Amino acid sequence: MRPWNKDKVKKEFDELLLEVRRVTRVTTGGRKMSFRATILVGNKKGKIGIGVSKWPDVASAVSKASREAYKTMFLVPITGNQTVPYPTTTKYKACVIKLLPATAGTGLKAWSSVRAVLDLAGFENVLSKIMWSNNKLNNALCAIRALSSYKHADYFNKRVVAKAKAESTEEKIEDKKETASVVKEIQEKQVAEEVKIPVVAPVEKKPVKKATVKKTSKEDTTTK
Repeated sequence: MRPWNKDKVKKEFDELLLEVRRVTRVTTGGRKMSFRATILVGNKKGKIGIGVSKWPDVASAVSKASREAYKTMFLVPITGNQTVPYPTTTKYKACVIKLLPATAGTGLKAWSSVRAVLDLAGFENVLSKIMWSNNKLNNALCAIRALSSYKHADYFNKRVVAKAKAESTEEKIEDKKETASVVKEIQEKQVAEEVKIPVVAPVEKKPVKKATVKKTSKEDTTTK
């Protein structure tokens, strides 16, 4: 049997050392030097994570950052064209990033650490714009926040189902109201047929004759 070789085993996740920077912390005893490591972890199938850690040693800072990156991984929705579902704008500190969906064959139109984040997440066609910041760490964290703000397909499916349920309930209520009104009309007709009100003919009024008074002339009065 051939010996087992670790190099031939493909890792599920790819790690990218984004930045290693020396930082200082001023205390009462003086300045303490340390190193800050930033690592991106992704499988190019929708999972992405970022880890940031500080340590006096570079190797230990990198290993600690990789562990944190694996802990903070999350799933990103990717459409059929390998792009973002819808445009979004995200702000983190002084950094503002816009992500826009693109058609197939466009490629990743991104700069700085945003391109690395999108590449490790599995996107192939995205338009992006970075404003007001050149800091790699802030740009990466802003891109991670933008990707985490996207809603998955289950969210929209639930909204569609809820809307359909609301419409069905409204239709049922309207049907119940219509049936109740029809039943009420039928009942009123039945009651009117059972209770027959006798119709009284109007009484004709006879014309009243006026009394005639004879007029006497002056001649008749004199003869008498």
